[in-house]
Amino acid sequence: MSQRTLRERIPSQLKAVVGHSSRTFGRLTASSRILPGLLICGGQRCGTTSLYRALAQHPAILKPVFHKGVHYFDTDYDKGMSWYRGHFPTQAASRRIADHTGLAPIGFESSPYYLYHPLAATRFARDLPGVKVIVLVRDPVERAWSHHAHEVARGFEPIADFEEAVAAEEARLAGKEERLRADPSLYDFDHQHHAYTARGRYTDYLEPLAEQVGRDKVLVLDSGEFFSRPEDAFERVLRFLGLPWLGEFAFARHNARGRPSPMSAALREQLTEHYGPYDERLVEWLGGVPSWRR
Repeated sequence: MSQRTLRERIPSQLKAVVGHSSRTFGRLTASSRILPGLLICGGQRCGTTSLYRALAQHPAILKPVFHKGVHYFDTDYDKGMSWYRGHFPTQAASRRIADHTGLAPIGFESSPYYLYHPLAATRFARDLPGVKVIVLVRDPVERAWSHHAHEVARGFEPIADFEEAVAAEEARLAGKEERLRADPSLYDFDHQHHAYTARGRYTDYLEPLAEQVGRDKVLVLDSGEFFSRPEDAFERVLRFLGLPWLGEFAFARHNARGRPSPMSAALREQLTEHYGPYDERLVEWLGGVPSWRR
């Protein structure tokens, strides 16, 4: 029986109890655990899971103990640093890996909402000084369409028609970012799950991110190139982290979804035109024209 099949057979209540117990133990042992030196911050539906799984194969890159996205700096910041630190491997495990590889291990996690939450970058720049950040970007039109399909499939989107959801977006998001900035304890479901076109204005998020952590600490990858030439893109990631290519890596696309709701040619043209200025600004981040504009 595969590990995935086994996990699916475990009752959800039992998994919740085990997860809660594990996180409680992690919090109690937080002082003996490492903090991450790398965050995959987004974008949503841009291949972050695929990059996460590739990075987790490197012997000196340490993933979280429980799950890939901790979501501390966006939705769970009130739980405190001990709770966050409890999600990562122990310092003893890190030392064993250092002894074995001769490299300084780097912990990491992947929470794609970090790129978009208005307070996240300020928080992790303060709490994780020197942290490096990777952001993936893809065709923003396809990203928005994929995002909608993903939310519908998860039961988080009652508007099943993509064009209707796009039309509703402005009203759904009106004033939400300002309120999140003004009240750090606030959570907004629409802001996290229903910002389909807003999420593709990548430079609106990259520029303030770089102001917080430093431009040299941010690597932006074109997901089209990552999937078409994964070895080249992964080599860039390892250079960014200061790590050698060590071991064999399997690259695969994860979490791909179909598009149950159609997109008209008129809407596609409208969105493509809308993103033009943002894609032009993205050139300096990628070092060339985005793959979807070639």
